[in-house]
Amino acid sequence: MVSQFVSTHCVPLLCDIDFEFPEGTHAIGRLDKESEGLLLLTTNKKITRLLFQGKQPHKRKYLIQVGGIIEDSTINKLREGVSIEVRGGQDYITKPTEIIQVSEPQNLFSSGFVLHERVPNSWLEIILTEGKFHQVRKMLKAVRHPCKRLIRISIEDLTLEDIMPGEVKEVTEEDFFGKLKL
Repeated sequence: MVSQFVSTHCVPLLCDIDFEFPEGTHAIGRLDKESEGLLLLTTNKKITRLLFQGKQPHKRKYLIQVGGIIEDSTINKLREGVSIEVRGGQDYITKPTEIIQVSEPQNLFSSGFVLHERVPNSWLEIILTEGKFHQVRKMLKAVRHPCKRLIRISIEDLTLEDIMPGEVKEVTEEDFFGKLKL
C-alpha cells in the first residue's frame, strides 16, 4: 500500500482501508511501498514539523531482514555511520545509530515475500533519529546486505503493538503527543 490517499497510478491507497478518515488526514513519516509497519495519520499539520524538523531528534525503530549472515564487524560499521548517496547525488555519512542483531521474529504478519529456506539471512533491529530518503535500504546496500524486509515497529513510544496490517487504531491527542514526546 502506498502511504497516501490519492495517486495517478493504479496502486492500493490509504483510502482503500475500511475506515472513515476525517477530512485533511495525512501521513507522517511515510513508508515506501516495499516497507510495512507503523504509519501515523493525523489532521494536525504541525506534527510533521515538530517530529522530523524540530530541535529534538525522535527515534524510529525498525525490524529488518537482510540477505546473508551479517558479521559483528559489519554491524559495527553501521553503528558508526556509513556513506550513502542522498538527493542531488551527494555522499552523506549517516549519524551513529543503535543497531543489534535479533532472532527471527515469531508471529509476524506475512508480507507476501518469503525467502527460500536455504537462503541465509539475518534479522536486525535499528533505531534511527534521522530519515534520509530510503536511508535504511541504502545503509544496508553500502555494507552489501540487501534489505529483504523492512518493518517500522515504533516512533518514540508509539508502537505497532497488536495492530494488524490495514487496521486503524485511534489514540487521544494527549496520548499521541505524550508518546511522541512532543
